[in-house]
Formats: sequence, structure tokens, C-alpha cells
Amino acid sequence: MPVAAQVLRHASTRPHRQAVCGLGGELSYAEFARRIRGVAVHLSGRGAGRGTLAAISLADPVDLLTVVLAADLAGATPLLCDPSWDARMREAIPADLRIDAMPPVADGSPVSPSPLPGDRSWACFGSGSTGRPRAVVRTRASWTTSFQQVGELAGIGPEDVVLVPGPLTSSLYGFAAVHALAAGATALLPGRWSPGALTAQLRRATVAHLVPHYLPVVLDALREGAGSPLRTAVVGGAALPGGLRERAAAAGVRVVSYYGATEMSFVAVDADGSGLRPFPGVEVEVRVPTGRSLGEVWVRSPWLAEGYLAGAAGPLRVDEDGWMSVGDVAEPYRPGEVLRLRGRGDGAIQTGGATVVPEDVEEVLRSVPGVGDIVVVGSPHPELGAVVTAVLEVGSGTPPPRAALESVARGGLDAAQRPRRWYAVKSLPRTPAGKPARGLVAARLAGGDQDLWRLT
Repeated sequence: MPVAAQVLRHASTRPHRQAVCGLGGELSYAEFARRIRGVAVHLSGRGAGRGTLAAISLADPVDLLTVVLAADLAGATPLLCDPSWDARMREAIPADLRIDAMPPVADGSPVSPSPLPGDRSWACFGSGSTGRPRAVVRTRASWTTSFQQVGELAGIGPEDVVLVPGPLTSSLYGFAAVHALAAGATALLPGRWSPGALTAQLRRATVAHLVPHYLPVVLDALREGAGSPLRTAVVGGAALPGGLRERAAAAGVRVVSYYGATEMSFVAVDADGSGLRPFPGVEVEVRVPTGRSLGEVWVRSPWLAEGYLAGAAGPLRVDEDGWMSVGDVAEPYRPGEVLRLRGRGDGAIQTGGATVVPEDVEEVLRSVPGVGDIVVVGSPHPELGAVVTAVLEVGSGTPPPRAALESVARGGLDAAQRPRRWYAVKSLPRTPAGKPARGLVAARLAGGDQDLWRLT
């Protein structure tokens, strides 16, 4: 975690400036720094230090940030975990320290580490990690060196109040919060998206970090008279639908949209509506196989992650020259042009700002009696972008009851991963190698194939 030192600096130069506002109230930079120092003393007493991995599961975003920054100050690597995970999931995560409750603020000698740019400083899970833990690990430099560019593109400075309306366990929102603190701004941290509280939040926020389907709700609130100083919306996590940028401009809100991945951080940005272009310091290639019209996006930059914790498998690939890809697909690209993305090459589903890996869902649901095989795809949804849809192969038998399927899903999958739509088919279409043909399943669903029947 790269910003403990910046928070302490702000506490000395602007002690009364509000640092965070969360579920339990507000803290000035001086108060916030005092808590961070005290928790760092406690963590150091428990053995936290360079090379230590601290798994942190706290629901309150201010408490979470306090412990994350304290771990950083102590030299440890914070691993942000979903507090809703059960004991089985938590125990599957390798960690030296497990923090499930706010630690005491201890007295003692101040912690004075010697941080290095190559230190591991942040680790978080993607939405597809239930049943297959996959945490992305970052070095200190891969975060800190991008702060200036993000600040300049979004115009975020120490006088801003930055709304971060989502769980900090998401890399999108986690970065937004720590960047605001590094800039000396106020981080407004409701912990989750709450449309009912939005009007009050917008009365203070000058900048908001959003996923695309939240932006229309914000604009509706502004139109209904929220009286907001909001001037900038930083939007990521999925493609920006057409017309939203213009609608935001009419409301006096500038949209800075970007494309990235947890593993690659920022890849491309569109700050003015002219299209996605490489983020400062990023090199982009689209490698198109012979005879194909689309290719894979490959990236080389200072912002790339180190990899997956404990060597976990995932879509990330790195070549011998330091280029990285997660399989995203785009049209052919040449330097200076607009990057035109076409989707996730690994079939990942973008739903409500979360990324769901179909294979992770399929692995859990294959355990249900009566399921011969299963394919998970995304079905279009007007608000969420897509919803997770499961298609079960049942042969000559009958499909299991939907209630049984949903029970297994609740027990083994995160909320974002659980299918909202269920279908059955006697036989799944397959590739020549015998694997279920995911693309054909999606096409048959979209075409209303009568051989597929919906489970209710």
C-alpha cells in the first residue's frame, strides 16, 4: 500500500483537513494519521514487517483503510478480502496475519520502515475468485508512479471531495480511495452503492469514481436538484454507453473514462470523448493472428502487476519482453490511433462493474446432482451491462430444481457470480475437441433457440 507516508505528511501540513468520511463519521488528517500510527504499532507487535502478508477483512471502509495503511507503515503487504466470505474461503488464503476486527490503537515507539519501490504493497481479489482464490499482487512503484498522471487527467487535488461509492476490496474503488488520500483530498466512503443516500453524498462530492451503469443514476439525481458541486466523473470497469458523455456534459460534469484490468492497471483513457488512447507511459499492441480480423491486447508499462499470489492460475500472460495480456480483444491498432475494444477474449462477464470468470462459476455448479455439464455466459441487461446466465446440459434426464441450484450458488459463489438466469438443454454444442462451445451457446440464447428452456 503506497500512501501511508503521504497521509502522515498531510497530517503535518494540513492537520485539520478532513481525510475520510465513512459510515462511522469523519476523521481529519491528524486524527486519521494518529489511528494509523497506533494500529501500525499493534501490527508490528504481532510480527508485521517486510515480507509479511496481512489478510484484512473489515466491512467498514474507514477501518479497512486504517489497517491497510498501518500495514503499509509497518512494511507488510495488505491483502484485501471480502468480509462476507465464509471460514472455508478465508482459510484457503495464505497469510501471515488475519485481521477480521479493527485492531486496537496501541502506544509505543513509532514505526519507521524503509519502504522500497519494489516492495509488495497491495493485493486484492477479483470477483471470480470464489472457489479458486486468485489475488493480484502489486509493487509499491506500480501504484505510486501512476498517481500524478491520474491526478492530472481527472484534475483531482487537495481541495476535492472524492466519492468512492463501492467496496474497497475492488481494485477500481481501492485505487480511487488511496489516490484521493495521496492527493490530500477528502475520501467520501459510503462502503457500497446506495441510491437512497446519493443526494446527500452529491451535495459534497466534487469528483466521483463510478462504473458506467451508476453514471445515469448520478445524472438523474443532479437533474432532480441535488445541488452538487460535482464536476468530474471518472468511469471505468466497462465500456461507456453512447450518449452518456454528452448527457453528463449538459449537467456540467466532465467524464474521464478508461480501460484497464486489475492485472494491468490503467491501459487507455478517453478524457474528451475522442476515443480511448494509451494511458501516459503505456505501450499498446494488438496482436492479430493471420487471417483474423481481431487480435489480443498486449500492454507494456510501469503500472503492471507483479502477478498472482502463490502462483494461482488466471488469464494473465507475460512474454519474454515484458508485455502482458489478459486476453482482451480489439480491432487492429497502430500507435496514434484510437484503441477499439471488442470484448474479453476469455469470455469474462462484466456485470454491474464486477468481472465474473465463467469457469469459476461452472466449477461450483458442476457439483449439483443432475448437471451433466454446464456453460456460463453473459446475457445483455439494460442496467448491469450483462447478467450471469447458466445453461445446464441434462441429457435425457430432468434438470435439478432451480432452488437446489441457487442453494449451491449461494454457498459457493459471491453475489456477483451467482446466475440470475437458468436454462437447460439436452445437449450442449461442442468444439471439435469436445469442449462446450461457449460462443455458440451465447448465440443460441440470443437467437431464442427453442431447444433451450428456461428454469423457473
